[in-house]
Amino acid sequence: MPPTPRLTAADFDQELLILFDAYVHGDIDRRGFLDRAAKFAVGGLTAAGLLAALSPDFAIAQVVPQGDPRISTERIEFDSPSGYGKLKGYLAKPANASGKLPAVLVVHENRGLNPHIEDIARRLAVDGYLALAPDALTPLGGYPGDEDKARELFAKLDQGKTRQDFIAAAVALKARPEGSGRLGVVGFCYGGGVAHTLATQLPDLAAAVPFYGNHPPAEDAAKVKAPLLIHFAGADERINAAWPAYEAALKAAGVRYTAHQYAGTQHGFNNDTTPRFDAAAARLAWDRTLAFFAQTLKT
Repeated sequence: MPPTPRLTAADFDQELLILFDAYVHGDIDRRGFLDRAAKFAVGGLTAAGLLAALSPDFAIAQVVPQGDPRISTERIEFDSPSGYGKLKGYLAKPANASGKLPAVLVVHENRGLNPHIEDIARRLAVDGYLALAPDALTPLGGYPGDEDKARELFAKLDQGKTRQDFIAAAVALKARPEGSGRLGVVGFCYGGGVAHTLATQLPDLAAAVPFYGNHPPAEDAAKVKAPLLIHFAGADERINAAWPAYEAALKAAGVRYTAHQYAGTQHGFNNDTTPRFDAAAARLAWDRTLAFFAQTLKT
């Protein structure tokens, strides 16, 4: 029997996709999603079934498996004196590296360090980077293995302390003995916003790549010293509406940036564990990201 085709964003009504995005980002709760999604539950589907279909399935997507002989990985802990005190993370690097490695901080979505983000770190290690993916949920016990529980926990974090945790993670990664001292950051959704924020906070950051992340206040654009590569989904008004003002501020400050919008894609299009994944756009965005890091971190 042939395998069941993977669902894509095209299999869902756009209004439902926007509703799911609101649920993922805490604008409505689970009951609110289920109540409003009920009108899309036809042909034997239920609202709960729609939610399950839209949610991540980590088993269907893993580009670089755990135990890949090309890389080595470990769990580490580092100090965050201005944040929550201690934070844990997932460190990946080439198994047989010769010489110092450029480093990339990998910042997760608003669910903590799930298997997809660990896979992103491994992908970077295969391409010759020292990659650290911190878990912002460390002070609450770490990523719980359930996306809904992770979102609930995430909402309890003191975001001021969490921002300091990511700054501490960048400092810890840059100081690693196997690192070259060149540091970049890539982040997705919530992590895209963190990547933008770190670009305003770390004057020695060499590169930042936000994927569909919230922008800092326009007045902070003048603090950005690192070149930016910014990826936007096409159908993502929640994020895209703020871009013109921030772009104008970046231009006024003389910041080096490149921005790409991927037509027809949804917020989260790079995440290959959900139907919002767009293979062509994700491949292009990732190829651009690797080329950007090669230019800014390896040379």
